[in-house]
Amino acid sequence: MERVTLRIPKQQIEEVEQMVDTGEYPNRSEAIRSAVREMLAEQDTGKERPSEKRESRKNKPWARV
Repeated sequence: MERVTLRIPKQQIEEVEQMVDTGEYPNRSEAIRSAVREMLAEQDTGKERPSEKRESRKNKPWARV
């Protein structure tokens, strides 16, 4: 596994920590890996054109800032 350094807004990290605290994920890394897997799976199953994908991402929870 490769290490990646990210900058994530504090509010989002707090939400991830809350999911870890409630037992939804064992740790932050696994929560973020899960989000990336979901994003990639969604991209693979989507039949939209790239410009439509950009528009639809605006309403995705993982796209919030």
